[in-house]
Amino acid sequence: MNDLYQKDFLLTSEKSDKALKTILELALLLKSLRDQNISPRVFDTGLAMSVFRDKSTRTRYSFASAANMLGLTVQDLDEQKSQIAHGETVRETANMISFLTDIIGIRDDMFLGEGNKYMREVGEALDEGYQQGVLPSRPGIINLQCDRDHPTQSLADLLHLEQYFGSLEALKGKKIVMSWAYSPSYGKPLSVPQGIIALMSRFGMNIELAYPDGYELIPEIVEIAKANSENNGGTFSISHSMSDAVKEADIVYPKSWAPLQVMKQRTELLKAGDTKGLDDLEKTCLAQNAKHKNWEYDARKMSLTKNGDALYMHCLPADISGVSCEAGEVSAEVFEKYRIQTYKQAGYKPYIIAAMMLANKFRDSVSVLSKIVDRNLPRL
Repeated sequence: MNDLYQKDFLLTSEKSDKALKTILELALLLKSLRDQNISPRVFDTGLAMSVFRDKSTRTRYSFASAANMLGLTVQDLDEQKSQIAHGETVRETANMISFLTDIIGIRDDMFLGEGNKYMREVGEALDEGYQQGVLPSRPGIINLQCDRDHPTQSLADLLHLEQYFGSLEALKGKKIVMSWAYSPSYGKPLSVPQGIIALMSRFGMNIELAYPDGYELIPEIVEIAKANSENNGGTFSISHSMSDAVKEADIVYPKSWAPLQVMKQRTELLKAGDTKGLDDLEKTCLAQNAKHKNWEYDARKMSLTKNGDALYMHCLPADISGVSCEAGEVSAEVFEKYRIQTYKQAGYKPYIIAAMMLANKFRDSVSVLSKIVDRNLPRL
């Protein structure tokens, strides 16, 4: 538990294999308790503070569900209704929201080079507040998506794969394609594809990253994925054709993201409050996306995968052609075939977040869960 107890969870790449497997096991144990109608509440009072600097459905409610499951009350920080809107510093805000707070979940994925940095700045402020006796305890921070990684998503995805294929060991040698896909919107973060290649490469999977020219990810994270693959018996390759990439794939994850250079420009324009520049950039990016409408995962491409039936994955919401948009990431036929599987994939996220909370606050989470089982308090 050295990587987890009283440690923030900001990047999967900072955690040991043992720590990641511990989170997966704790998540399954918590899910089992829920399935058996056993209350896993370990807090009598306390806050779980959520700070969403971008829109969210699944992660927002997964965080709230996880906190409630363990007995914490969720308080959402609306920056427009707080003194942050009047210039309150990060250092001050971090301490003011933490007097009786146990966990802080932060989503900050809009500003390339800034999101993960912001989470660490909050962490430093909390360290000072605790050391100086301002805070009775130091809240743990959970990354609910930043510019570099989306740990709660990628670990929920890994747990889905573990359950779908039977074990983590069964993932070795499986081919997973993390592919860019066309979207009629712009500015989608890089964190999901980056999180997937950085994490799955640690479990011996054969990773193919596919995207059109100009849609590269952060080079440092690509290098991490390459090194992980070399160290764990997998392979890593890059393709510029979705049709070529998906051949004989076991898993296909078609997800749109913005070009790295666009995200850099967008960050500077957002900082400057340049609405005209943002409008012009959006038009340019959408025109660039439109050149790649053939990057849709459809029945023809699915037929190229292993047995024509590779597992389709998506973090949701997917841009579904003819349903949520005229043309998008995936055809309606393919999405409908795997729709329930994507719901199951998303359904692991509350348990992953609850496991992170539990591991942060308790040195011996297994003993805590054993006591919960012995207590056998019905949830209903």
